[in-house]
Amino acid sequence: MLYGPCMARIAEDLFLLLLDNATAQPALDRRRRERVLAAGVLLDLAHACRVRPAVPGDGVEPGTLIALRAEGPIDPVLAPAWALLQQRPLNPSRALAKIARDVQDRVATHLEQLGQIRRVPLGRRHHAWPLTDRDRVAAARAQLLSALFDGRPPTPPTAAIVTVLHAADGLGALLSLNDRGWRWVHARASEIASGSWVDEYPTALPEVNLAVTASALRSALA
Repeated sequence: MLYGPCMARIAEDLFLLLLDNATAQPALDRRRRERVLAAGVLLDLAHACRVRPAVPGDGVEPGTLIALRAEGPIDPVLAPAWALLQQRPLNPSRALAKIARDVQDRVATHLEQLGQIRRVPLGRRHHAWPLTDRDRVAAARAQLLSALFDGRPPTPPTAAIVTVLHAADGLGALLSLNDRGWRWVHARASEIASGSWVDEYPTALPEVNLAVTASALRSALA
């Protein structure tokens, strides 16, 4: 099975969106942040049709994440998670916990290699990551705001990002709104997280698999 390069677009855009402009450090508490990034990794794999939730007949509990046979290059951020699921299927909570252990460092290191951020040491174990190129995060933010406020069909990566942040109660790290604004955002984010975006424009197997996998991860992120 070959659906093109397997890239960490969702996980990387999540990290870039979470970076605070003032501190150059990612928002959300550490545990939520790591699980959000781990979910991004799994959804990148799902969009590349390398991972999906099990269904009746697969020999494991439905909803368990299983690795699929695939060919072609795979992003170094995603490769360890795919190798992990190739060893044995895991339920979403267990998969998130295992992938979360070193996911932030993997994502940040790769973005640094891509020239999107630079690493600034802050003591022995902490770093800041100032942006060196704002074009990518600006595009990701524009797509997010358009999907939430303009009602435009989200791109698959944007739909995944909204779903993950909504499930983890993390949209507040990106947006500052009044009560009316939050009611609007939560309603629209819930609609996107339900998978309705798949019906908003023509999609194929990768998009359907992305939506189904995102649904399987939602309760594990809550």
